[in-house]
Amino acid sequence: MRALKKNLTIALFVLALGTLGFCAFAKKVSYSDSRFISYVVDPKKQTLKLYLKDEKQQNFKSINNLKLWLEKKSQNLEFAMNAGMYKTDNSPQGLYIENQKELFPLDTASGNGNFYLKPNGVFYITKENVPFVCATEKIANKNTMKYATQSGPMLVIDGQIHPKFKKGSANLNIRNGVGILPNNTIIFAMSKEEISFYDFASYFKSLGCKNALYLDGFVSRTYLPKENWLQVDGNFGVIVGVTTKKKKQ
Repeated sequence: MRALKKNLTIALFVLALGTLGFCAFAKKVSYSDSRFISYVVDPKKQTLKLYLKDEKQQNFKSINNLKLWLEKKSQNLEFAMNAGMYKTDNSPQGLYIENQKELFPLDTASGNGNFYLKPNGVFYITKENVPFVCATEKIANKNTMKYATQSGPMLVIDGQIHPKFKKGSANLNIRNGVGILPNNTIIFAMSKEEISFYDFASYFKSLGCKNALYLDGFVSRTYLPKENWLQVDGNFGVIVGVTTKKKKQ
């Protein structure tokens, strides 16, 4: 009888610890921050794609153009955001893979501007719908990628904020980026106000992102109807979108 009571006490103690641990984890992964509009995607359960051109080889450019195009294909746009830097002709700056096809090569050159603030990196999804953010120099096998877009700089690298970001920096701007959460889902975020690179990277790090990538600056736009955030303009290169099938009337 004593042994039974002892085992029961131990079991209850372990259960209590587990409950406390779950609560602590739940608190840790709260994405609520009034400075940002954010959206979490599970690529195993949701349809996430990168978009650049339509079937006529015309760049979508704006979120609204993409939205209207998808609606003609009986798809609802649930979320969209510009997804990487681009050149004057709206072509991607750096690697771009769409439906397992490499349309633009990896850029390993050096230069000026945010894209070349090394290390820069790549956000990609494998053929098995596993998401990654990886520093450019660590990219090994592009054959595993279903979608990929290169940008820069990296915000968080192996759990550490980019070494060139300075706390208290006066370099403020609207910014958007992407990170991989501890449960292997994706978080996209855009600042609602001008913010430094350091503070933007700190947001992703606070959520437990081991790696996060900057996508772009003041031109950034986000479309998220569930949050009544309806920015559909823009003149972009790559756009990331999450879609659902339209329900039949």
